[in-house]
Amino acid sequence: MASLIYNSCIDDLARNNIDFDTNTFKAMLVTSSYTPNKDTHDKRDDVTNEVTGTGYTAGGATSTVTVTKDTANDKVTIQFGAVTWGSSTVTARGCVYYKSRGGASSADELVAYNDFGSDVSSSGGTFAVAASTITLQN
Repeated sequence: MASLIYNSCIDDLARNNIDFDTNTFKAMLVTSSYTPNKDTHDKRDDVTNEVTGTGYTAGGATSTVTVTKDTANDKVTIQFGAVTWGSSTVTARGCVYYKSRGGASSADELVAYNDFGSDVSSSGGTFAVAASTITLQN
């Protein structure tokens, strides 16, 4: 499976339901059993097979977002900052980024899925996800 942007995110952007400058975003780890569906998955409660393990908190960790407009190249980049889980023992295949409203998972809007390409594990150490970038090009 390749990385993707959920179609609902594009719709949410067009309707001003997502503001990358002011909203809180989280990165949630998932196992290889999760099959993302960019057409039908729109809220966090659609995401199955979140990882469990020592040092990992359900719902993931907050990721700082930076938006950069590049008028010379007619594009906008949205970068989700790196996240880490220290002293963790987990195995993940990917990371789901979502807008966190701080309540029910049925209210949290999905943004993107980052496939690691294979399972990645930590055993009593730091599990790190590098920064991820979305580019919107005109």
